[in-house]
Amino acid sequence: MAGKLNLDPEVVAKARRLAERAGGPVVELARSHTTVSVERAVLRLAGVHGADSDGIPWVNRLVDAVRADVGLGHGVSLPVFHAMRTTGVDDITVLAQKAAAGAVRFGVPEGKAEATAARRAAKRATGDGLKLVDRRRAERDRLIKRYGDPRQRPWIYLIVATGDIYEDIPQAQAAARAGADIIAVIRSTGQSLLDYVPEGATREGFAGTYATQENFRLMRAALDETSKELGRYVRLTNYASGLCMPEMAAMAGLERLDMMLNDSMYGILFRDINPIRTFVDQRFSRQVHARAGIIINTGEDNYLTTADAVEAAHTVTVSQLLNEFFAHEAGLADWQLGLGHAFEINPEVPESFRLELAHALLARELFPAAPLKWMPPTKHMTGDVFRGNLLDGFFNLVGALTGQGILLVGMMTEAVVTPWLSDRDIALQNVRYVLTGAGNLHEDFVPAPGGFIQQRANQVLSEAVDLLDRIADDTLLNAIADGTFGIMKRPADRGKGLDGVAKHEEDYYNPVTEALEA
Repeated sequence: MAGKLNLDPEVVAKARRLAERAGGPVVELARSHTTVSVERAVLRLAGVHGADSDGIPWVNRLVDAVRADVGLGHGVSLPVFHAMRTTGVDDITVLAQKAAAGAVRFGVPEGKAEATAARRAAKRATGDGLKLVDRRRAERDRLIKRYGDPRQRPWIYLIVATGDIYEDIPQAQAAARAGADIIAVIRSTGQSLLDYVPEGATREGFAGTYATQENFRLMRAALDETSKELGRYVRLTNYASGLCMPEMAAMAGLERLDMMLNDSMYGILFRDINPIRTFVDQRFSRQVHARAGIIINTGEDNYLTTADAVEAAHTVTVSQLLNEFFAHEAGLADWQLGLGHAFEINPEVPESFRLELAHALLARELFPAAPLKWMPPTKHMTGDVFRGNLLDGFFNLVGALTGQGILLVGMMTEAVVTPWLSDRDIALQNVRYVLTGAGNLHEDFVPAPGGFIQQRANQVLSEAVDLLDRIADDTLLNAIADGTFGIMKRPADRGKGLDGVAKHEEDYYNPVTEALEA
C-alpha cells in the first residue's frame, strides 16, 4: 500500500518524533507511580483468587489492608511476602482473608536480608503466573497452526452482548459459523467505573455482560470448540479499560484472550477517569499484553461520535501516533496495534465517501504493519434500516479498498434496538458480499496523483503535525485538560480513581514490571 498518497517521509518522521516528545513525560510519570489496580494485578498473577461473601475480590481486600498499614508507595509485594514469612501463612489467598479480618498487619521489611527474602518470594510467585501467561500464548500459536487463520483480511469482528454469559456463548458460536472471525463480548454498562472485578460466571448485565475471569474462561473454551468445528481459529475480545485495566489485562493473559480494547485516553475522555491513573494503568496493561501476544484495539473512533469527523480528523491521527508510541514503549510489536478509526462523516457532506477513503488510506499508509481496526457508522444512523444497510455497505467497501485489518460489522438497526440475530445475519451478508466481490481491489485502487484524496490525506497529516507540535510544547496532560480530543476537558487533578494513585517510594518493588521489562 506504500506510496499511494505521496506522503512526505520527512513529515511522517517528524510526526513520530513529536509524538515521542509529547508522550515521553507521560511515560516517565507512569514509571514513577503505581495504582491500586496495578498492585491488584500483581497479586492476581501471584495467585490470589476468589471473593468474600459480599462479592469483593480478595485482591481488593489485601491491597486495601496493605495500603492502610504502610501506604501504596512501596508496592504490595514486599509487605505481603514479608508478612507471609513472618506469619507462617503459605497460601496468599488465605493471607488476604486473614488481612480482611484484621488478623494480619503489614510492614515494610527493614533489614536487607528480610527485604531480599521477600523479593525472592514475590518474584517466584508472580513468575509462576507469568509462566502460565506464556503457556497460554504458546497454546494460541499451536491452535492457529492446527486450525488456521481466516483466509481473508480484513478479519470480521462481531459483537455479542446479552448480559448472560450462557446466552452469549451460543450467540457467539452462531456468529462464528455465519462468518465472524473475532467475537467481542461487550461489557455491562458502567463496569469500567467499578474499582473491582466481579467474580464468577454472571447471568445478568446492562447492555452487556460483566467481564470476569470465569466468563473469559467459559467463552474461550466455547470458541475453541467452534474453531475445531470450523477449521479456523476464532479470536475472542474483551475490554482492558476503566479502573481495573491492569487486572483485565492479567486475566486476559491467563485465559488466552486474543484482543483487548485498550486505548491510552478513552477512559479519561469518555469515563472521566483521572488522566494519571489511566496512563499508569495503561502502561502496565500494555506490558502484559505484549507478553501475552494480545492485539490491542484503540478507541479513536469514539472521538468522532462527539466531534465533527471532518474537522477533527487530524486528532484521530494524533491519537493513533501517540497510541503507537505508548505501545512500542511498553513492548508491543506493530502486529499487535489494532489502531482505531471510523466511518463517521455525515453522509450528507459533499464528497463524504472520498473523504472517508482519504482518512482510511492515510491510517493504512502511516501504519503499514498494524492490523488497523475499522469501525462502522453510528453517529449518523437514523433508524432507517434500508439507508443504514446501504451506508454499512459503503463502509465495508472503504475497508476493502484501503486494506484494513479488522472490520467491525455495522448494524442497520444501530440507534434503534440491540441487534436481533436476524439483523446480524443480514449485516454479515453485507460484509461477505462486499469483501468477496471486491476481492483484492485494494491492489488496483490508486488515487489520482495530486487529486482530491491525496490532497486531503496530506492536509490531515499536516494538521496532525501542527497539533503534535503544540502538544509537545504545552504537554499532553494540558492538551487533554483543554479538550483537544473529543472536545472533553479532563484536568490531571480531577477525575475518578485519583485517590488510587501513589508515587513510588525509594524501595518500591514490582516483580511483574521487573520481569516484563527485563
